[in-house]
Amino acid sequence: MLSRSEGDEALTAANEIVESKNVSRETLANAYYLRGNAYRQNGNVRMALNSYLEAMELDPDGPAAEAYRHLQELLAYYHKDYYNP
Repeated sequence: MLSRSEGDEALTAANEIVESKNVSRETLANAYYLRGNAYRQNGNVRMALNSYLEAMELDPDGPAAEAYRHLQELLAYYHKDYYNP
């Protein structure tokens, strides 16, 4: 869904998995990761970071750790020439 720019549908599907009771830790971590991707695609960076953190708590070595780090790097980007013309 995310690859087809259907972020809202992906977010709804990920939220359904997160709210369900009978899923494995791996599935739940993957749902949080996908939810983070959907939030990021929709422009909600804060919720994306929070979702990645939830996924990292469940699976520290999963893909959410790298996604979190990349998003933090993007937010911390600073180019001095843009601020000092």
